[in-house]
Amino acid sequence: VALLSAFTHHLTTTAIMLPVTLNLAREKDIPPSRLLMPLSFAASLGTTITIIGAPAFLIASGVLQQAGRPGLGIFSIAPIGLALSIIGTLFVLVAGRFLLPANKGGDSAVGRFRLDKYFTELTIPPDSPFVGRTIADVEADKAYDFNIVGWMRARHRIPRPFGDQPLAAGDVLLIRTTPEEIVAFRQDPSVGLHPVEKYGDRTSSANGANDEAEDKAHDMVQAIVAPNSEFVNRTIGEVDFRRRYGTIVVGIWRKRGWMQAEMSRVKLRAGDVLVLQGDEEAIGRVESDPAFLMLVPFEGEATPRRRAAMAGVIMVATVIIAAFGLLSIEIAALTGAVAMVLTRCITARQAYRAIDQRIYVFIAGALPLGEAMQKTGVDKLLAGLLQGTVGGWNQTLVLFAIFWIVAVLTQFMSDSATTAIFAPVAVALAAALGHPPEAYVVTVAMASVAAFLTPIGHHGNLLVYGPGRYQFADFVRTGTPLTLLVSIAVALLAPLVWH
Repeated sequence: VALLSAFTHHLTTTAIMLPVTLNLAREKDIPPSRLLMPLSFAASLGTTITIIGAPAFLIASGVLQQAGRPGLGIFSIAPIGLALSIIGTLFVLVAGRFLLPANKGGDSAVGRFRLDKYFTELTIPPDSPFVGRTIADVEADKAYDFNIVGWMRARHRIPRPFGDQPLAAGDVLLIRTTPEEIVAFRQDPSVGLHPVEKYGDRTSSANGANDEAEDKAHDMVQAIVAPNSEFVNRTIGEVDFRRRYGTIVVGIWRKRGWMQAEMSRVKLRAGDVLVLQGDEEAIGRVESDPAFLMLVPFEGEATPRRRAAMAGVIMVATVIIAAFGLLSIEIAALTGAVAMVLTRCITARQAYRAIDQRIYVFIAGALPLGEAMQKTGVDKLLAGLLQGTVGGWNQTLVLFAIFWIVAVLTQFMSDSATTAIFAPVAVALAAALGHPPEAYVVTVAMASVAAFLTPIGHHGNLLVYGPGRYQFADFVRTGTPLTLLVSIAVALLAPLVWH
């Protein structure tokens, strides 16, 4: 997690690894609270390895440039960041068993975050790569994430065991799969969602227009069957959603029970979640019917087939180009983003949606704020007050004190805001003490992203707070000694890196 957070946003890494960690806790019979807090801490510590790990380090680099110093290189903070990640790992391994709570009852947390394993049907077209392959071969293909629970040919069920019998064009597979796969199947011409093939159209995916297919994912909604619904104990085929509402039932999720019959023969139960596809008017008819409790958007992001290796190569190349100074960090990152779109690792729409405009607005405001503090003399005023207190101290003690001042304040402010305000003060203090400013500015940024005193200090902590069933005191008890170790390491290492 720490290594992933060095190159991606730590909150994204935490969100991705959260369900994985919960599943691991359930399989190994480990209380989730023993794993989720270390997960969040590791994500924050990983951001200290590269300056692209957190906006705070980009702001720190900008403040240094405003002070007439070279900016930070992409791996210039890596010696400190790697040391902090190792310290955090050892701390969890040694002290975690005594400090981390063992809260029970977290097993059901997966269901609160998302529904998974929807039941749907796949059609095998004549040009599909599945033709001629066995069921075992298809399930072993890591490019697809589904389990086959049934096999239909010419409307007849093929009994288990399937053996070495090959798939043929026109076969229908009954599968359990993820929301991402359902959306991906609509964009993949090598397979087809059987309900859409039978009752709808696939013009957008047939011509390979990924953006159009992605747009059509938003005309899919989820409807929950009400307990008193007239459709309870009736099959999907008997209800005939296409005739009644103008929608197509693309998939179904059920809390308990294993569906193996073809979808048209599945008897509905109260609480079943139906994935429906239709236009706005058709969805409106479903929404107004009291047979359904609510309609919510169908959340699923298509995973491009066999693009993981290409995305990895582009990411590594981008980091290497920026690290060796072949291009500036900004141009290298932009080039990598364009390459991701051109190689179809993501669509242009996904790329635009991934941009967090708030970060740009904040950095655009933070840098002038730092410059204003320098030109108006506020930074020198605050630095003078600090100098009067720490003037005769050793540099390590000065950095230790700066770390803890920022560490406390960042519990109530964002890491970027804390860095934007205190980095200019750190530059002025370093100048007053006759020291290079880099160690002081980096200490401020490190403290803003690697202080774990409370659960409200970082969004990642809040993300794991509920699933881990933590109390506020759990973070204080575990995070305070870790923050103490981190502050000592930063105060000792920063002067060695910038001496």
